[in-house]
Amino acid sequence: MIDLTLEAARSIVDTALREARTRGLKPMAVVVYDARGALRSAAVEDGTSLRRAEIASGKANGALALGLGSRAIHTRAEAQPYFVAAVSHVVGPAALVPVAGGVLIRSREGRLLGAVGISGDTSDNDEICAVAGIEAAGLVAETGA
Repeated sequence: MIDLTLEAARSIVDTALREARTRGLKPMAVVVYDARGALRSAAVEDGTSLRRAEIASGKANGALALGLGSRAIHTRAEAQPYFVAAVSHVVGPAALVPVAGGVLIRSREGRLLGAVGISGDTSDNDEICAVAGIEAAGLVAETGA
């Protein structure tokens, strides 16, 4: 069984932040959880606004809780707002942020390994950086698009 290693989690964080700097984006917070929801790696850049790490965590936790990239959760929130509101109450108000930037991490064989949450710039830019980190680690990103 292949699990999300600390080396891979650190690589995801480092690459996501490097991608954000290359693109000239606002300061980011990045968290990486394994498939059971345990924190594997996190970093918050200097200058991020308050609570960015919690927002990033909510994106990743929501993706893990529903088994969907947070972009898909956003689409579902628009179509079924009561469902997403109910899930938010069940998993906790800070544990589900239904906007892009929560990306599932899968092995090349499709097995769920964890999720990345990233916050700091627009949700679309956050997601681009998360995907760059996952792919650089040789893994597969699932955004929910």
